[in-house]
Amino acid sequence: MVSWLAAVQAQDYAGAKWGLGLRLDGVTDDEVEQAFADGAILRTHVMRPTWHFVTPADIRWLLALTAPRVRAANAFMYRKLELDAAVFKKSRAALARALRGGEHLTRDELRGVLQKAGVAADDGLRLVYLMMHAELEGVVCSGARRGKQFTYALVDARAPHARTVGRDEGLAELADRYFTSRGPATVHDFAKWSGLTIAEGRRGLDAVKVRLRQEVVDGRTYWLPAEARTVRKWSPAAVLLSIYDEYVSGYKDRSAMGGAAAGARLIAMGNALTSIVVVDGQIVGTWKRAIGKKTVTIVADLFTRLSTGENRALAAAARRYGEYLQRSVIVVAPGFSPAPL
Repeated sequence: MVSWLAAVQAQDYAGAKWGLGLRLDGVTDDEVEQAFADGAILRTHVMRPTWHFVTPADIRWLLALTAPRVRAANAFMYRKLELDAAVFKKSRAALARALRGGEHLTRDELRGVLQKAGVAADDGLRLVYLMMHAELEGVVCSGARRGKQFTYALVDARAPHARTVGRDEGLAELADRYFTSRGPATVHDFAKWSGLTIAEGRRGLDAVKVRLRQEVVDGRTYWLPAEARTVRKWSPAAVLLSIYDEYVSGYKDRSAMGGAAAGARLIAMGNALTSIVVVDGQIVGTWKRAIGKKTVTIVADLFTRLSTGENRALAAAARRYGEYLQRSVIVVAPGFSPAPL
């Protein structure tokens, strides 16, 4: 699934795992976590200045294609934190030595490694940019978690057979995967999602559009797989998503996902927003979870009162999330009683 999507935004780690589980029948959180621990999927900074899941096969060509733009976006902070080429060279060497032999070390452990090597890393923000730069350079990526702590490992160890491709081939491959997995979408959507320029986005699209078809809606050209077909839609249908789910983060223009009232409500919530309720493609509210030993409680804050059918769809979506976590579910929302589903 990660390979098909090319990359999955993953700074919300639990939400990103659920995004994979939601798209794969019968997959549990434990199975996704095991894939991460085994290195079948990796987490690193790529495409934009945030974490993404990628596969070991794709990590190097994706970094080569998109890291220059991320480094450029980070340039102001590099100067502010007094991080120059000499500091980065010294820190990369220290990190590579510490992680040799398949070591997986936490950020705090690597802070000590850097300080011992004479690289100031006591400032938390400075450490963040040192580690991000090492990721962008293809030196480190995610290791297996140690309990709930994240670790870093060498890319050479986690992705020994990573592919490398030329820039034009990389643009074409990324465009192909994007429009195949997320179409209908515009070239502006592709550029925003990938972190590339509009010109680069068009180059990638031009290389693969023979395999796509286009539709013009309200004066905008959308591209989608040539074999895409209309299927019978079950309505109402609901899903519970992370705010960073690819359904949201995969596009620049999100106006079709909700009306003006819903958009204003989301903007007003700002950083308080973490997860969204979607019914028939429209954002209708937010949700949060509380996990117990045997249950998960989902509290939904809905922007509008749902119909009986929509409430049933929300109950089914909650039940699917419970199956993923292997727990019974309690939903707290208009029209629900706090009883296990």
